[in-house]
Amino acid sequence: MSMHLTEIERVKTISKEDFYKNYVKNQKPLVVEQLTRDWPAFEKWNLNYIKHIAGEKTVPLYDDRPVSYKDGFNEAHKHMKMADYIDLLQKEPTNYRIFLYNLIQEVPQLKQDFKWPIIGLRLIKQLPMLFFGGENSKVFMHFDIDYSNILHFHFHGKKRCILFAPDQTPFLYKVPHSLISREDIDFDQPDFEKWPALKKAQGFVCELNHGEMLYMPEGYWHYMKYVSPGFSMSLRALPQKFTHLAKAVYNIFIMRHFDVLMRKLRGQKWLDYKNKKAITKTHRNL
Repeated sequence: MSMHLTEIERVKTISKEDFYKNYVKNQKPLVVEQLTRDWPAFEKWNLNYIKHIAGEKTVPLYDDRPVSYKDGFNEAHKHMKMADYIDLLQKEPTNYRIFLYNLIQEVPQLKQDFKWPIIGLRLIKQLPMLFFGGENSKVFMHFDIDYSNILHFHFHGKKRCILFAPDQTPFLYKVPHSLISREDIDFDQPDFEKWPALKKAQGFVCELNHGEMLYMPEGYWHYMKYVSPGFSMSLRALPQKFTHLAKAVYNIFIMRHFDVLMRKLRGQKWLDYKNKKAITKTHRNL
């Protein structure tokens, strides 16, 4: 038995009006295949290009180890020169990923390679974030702290994306006071004996190719797997629903700091409590 996943709708191109009316207002994911075709990045952005222009930059790396009470919020597990990291990506599979990194601020010439899409969203110009991963590396199931509308562009290779709308949260074993589901769930091949609620979850799936864009609506859960080494760029727009904006404010200014405090006070007991609660609360909903 596999999860209930529907292929995300695809279009080659789309007008600003159509995108906003049919996808943003309806909070429906979409893949746009040719939005980047007139960007210099479509021809230029590959791992060797990034190594050439940013190889000397020291970058933060994350792997797939479980969250530890000793770690700060989004604290990196390792640092490496970008050139050495890209050599590693191209040499062999690795779990090390670059996550939510503003490389464009570090290397301003990258700004010349892409265009801010006129697509009906008021994008935050200061936040073009980049993400890198090696073959078969995974980004665990989570949603973003700010509930943004996200335009996610992929370059160099393939990436598999699984999405769930916020209303599917009761089936996803959400860990309390956090943005993640249980980290020991394999969303590629879930164990339904252990995680029976996942049988009720209704989600979406796509495989992104070079230059394609995935629209992820506000507060959508997402799990990413790099089918081959590559990197992505996310552009963001603030949530439009007041309830989502309120949740974003709560997450950023209250929930995050409360969780950090409890890790300091209770250590591993706090994480064990949250992981246990994720199961009991989810199964109670069943």
